Amino acid sequence: MSSGAISVTIVCLITVTVRIFPLLLFLAAGWARAAAPLATTAVEYREVDEVYTAEGVVEAVRQSTVSAQISGRIVDVRFDVGDAVRKGEVIVRIDEREVSDALASAQAQIAQARATLQNARAHYERTQQLFKQSFVSKAALDRAFADFQAAEAQLKAAVAVASQAETIKGFATVTAPYGGVVAARHVELGETVTPGKPLMTGFDPRDMRVVADVPQLKLAQVRKSASADIEFPALGRRVKAGEITVLPVANPQTHTTRVRLLLPEYVQGSYPGMFARVHFAIGRTRRLLIPAAAVVRRTEVTAVYVVDAEGAIRLRQVRLGQVSGTEGIEVLGGLQPGEKVALDPVKAAIAVKGGEGRR
Repeated sequence: MSSGAISVTIVCLITVTVRIFPLLLFLAAGWARAAAPLATTAVEYREVDEVYTAEGVVEAVRQSTVSAQISGRIVDVRFDVGDAVRKGEVIVRIDEREVSDALASAQAQIAQARATLQNARAHYERTQQLFKQSFVSKAALDRAFADFQAAEAQLKAAVAVASQAETIKGFATVTAPYGGVVAARHVELGETVTPGKPLMTGFDPRDMRVVADVPQLKLAQVRKSASADIEFPALGRRVKAGEITVLPVANPQTHTTRVRLLLPEYVQGSYPGMFARVHFAIGRTRRLLIPAAAVVRRTEVTAVYVVDAEGAIRLRQVRLGQVSGTEGIEVLGGLQPGEKVALDPVKAAIAVKGGEGRR
């Protein structure tokens, strides 16, 4: 063989090796994963909280509607539904020209009343001097004093009217009473409003609670409950409830009593009116549990992958009960205590398809 042919052969071998080497690494990684043991957990009885579940609704502790206190046209709307507002921020402005004119008129009356009072004081002081010299009668002195007192009263009345006009002018600028989120806007730019017309509705998301109606049959157990969990199905979240308050009033139509549960912190995505479930811990009980991650749901079938002592993997249908918080899900049928189930159903399914489950 010539040296040129040998060189070509070496180059081809190197090329084939470079192309096959990544494939060998991939296969080696796959073999390593296949050889890794499947994580399992034993099915066992555990002592968990006995739970009574009630349906509830989220509501804001602080929710209010700001209304107009004067008549006028809306000239500025600075926030819309969903906007965050800080305490003291201007949310709506009403045309203040009419109330400004009223304030200017009141201030002019104050100036007039002060001039009248100054004149009445001077006249009263002169009359006092003349009375001491017996140039005027006691009746004249009394009239001068009465005019002086009337001028003082007129000034006080003018000041009160001006203060009232200034307060009314302040109503033209509507501010947020507290920080929160705008839930509804009731007016549009250019609309004319009258006193009592709702402008905006808002709530404080940092101060929320959940209310639930509990049947009177379960009320005694709920009263003794020291803790409860609040579940938000739409958000996929579950939080521990804060203070629990049972209202001292029953609904005569439904024979239920309302229970309030404070949220210890703001749950991102929650808002007033959202559906929630309240799980009251009313005692302790023993239940056969498995982790929620081990459950496989295929259309209407609920199953788990069971791993026997020889390592064989089988898919088995089970019947489940209540969810016991972070402890797991209750098993009502299909499993026995001591059996092992796969914690990762996806890996278990791959192992079954690869033949590992058919030993």
